[in-house]
Amino acid sequence: MPIDETDSVLSRLWSPVSHLNSVANSEELREAYESCLPLLSEFSTWVGQHKGLYEAYKTIKNSGEFERLSQAKQKSITDALRDFELSGIGLPADEQHRYGEISKRLSELASKFSNNVLDATMGWSKHITDVSELSGMPESALEAAKAAAEAKELEGYLLTLEMPSYIPVLTYCDNQELRREMYEAYNTRASDRGPNAGQWDNSEIMAEQLKLRHEIARMLGFSNYSERSIATKMAESTEQVLGFLNDLATKAKAQGEREVEELALFAHAEYDVHELNLWDIAYYSEKQKQSLFSISDEDLRPYFPEDKVISGLFEVLKRVFGMTVQERKGVDVWHESVRFFDIYNPQGEVRGSFYLDLYAREHKRGGAWMDECRVRRTTIDGTLETPVAYLTCNFNKPVGDKPALLLTTK
Repeated sequence: MPIDETDSVLSRLWSPVSHLNSVANSEELREAYESCLPLLSEFSTWVGQHKGLYEAYKTIKNSGEFERLSQAKQKSITDALRDFELSGIGLPADEQHRYGEISKRLSELASKFSNNVLDATMGWSKHITDVSELSGMPESALEAAKAAAEAKELEGYLLTLEMPSYIPVLTYCDNQELRREMYEAYNTRASDRGPNAGQWDNSEIMAEQLKLRHEIARMLGFSNYSERSIATKMAESTEQVLGFLNDLATKAKAQGEREVEELALFAHAEYDVHELNLWDIAYYSEKQKQSLFSISDEDLRPYFPEDKVISGLFEVLKRVFGMTVQERKGVDVWHESVRFFDIYNPQGEVRGSFYLDLYAREHKRGGAWMDECRVRRTTIDGTLETPVAYLTCNFNKPVGDKPALLLTTK
């Protein structure tokens, strides 16, 4: 079986498992996912250290035919040879074995790290029965907190460390003590600090990751892991990256300091605040914006209901690229709120598809990302397989019969 076909079969099997582990995490799925990681790591190392494949790629690279290939194909072959080198193809047998052990362990540590962050996020909540403690919160945030409490069969309001719950408290809540409590709980997740200190602590995991990454980098001839990381990126050197970051910091620092000073003066003059804590920055920044411009993000929300935002995005795609996006019903999904869409070109041909998972919920990792469900490829018999993607976000979900209202910044 050709390599591309083998990779496709593996991807079709693993992609749904990996994705579900991120968006519908459970003990059973987590156990199944983690039991497969060593096998996948071994397979990846075996392919990366396969001398027959390596020599085949080298033969193509060194042949006269290589120069007649398209730029994209030349790049693919050159990158493949680079990846063989970074997989330890040139190492002695004992070091290749050690490389495989390290790779396997790093995959296990990465999974444990992510699980700890997810568990720590779900492991903290704040149940509030007195609405006065939530003074200043927008109605949309209060409704979401009330719905969260009702889902747990609780009276009042339930706050969590998920972004749609956390951000409104830090931005709008007048209760400084609650802002402090949530800020510390969020920023000490999975650590040896905070309300759940040590319970899902990633400190030792990070230390082991750093140690193993350094070992594998030195094994491959790099001075440190940063150099190993740069090897697959556009930046030419670690010095170039640090130079860029330091230059950016130098240019931005003065303006940042001025803005913080202006915010402190505003908070002191308008609210008699003598010290700005980290959990006060977003709150008084919002107050300052309202004072200067007489507008709040919450004032804009009603203009951006989810359906209008999504349809507007699809209209832009149609006008700019001539592509039409249509929802397809009846597709199996992992949660009732997930939708599936097909993308058509002007000739009515399907060019790709995607799952859209918009809302934050329990057992779903935070953030927003795109991942591959299936890549675009031509099979051995000439059939074109169109790509399918997972588009994942963590917006506020609709409450009752009200639509989800998005922020312009999102």
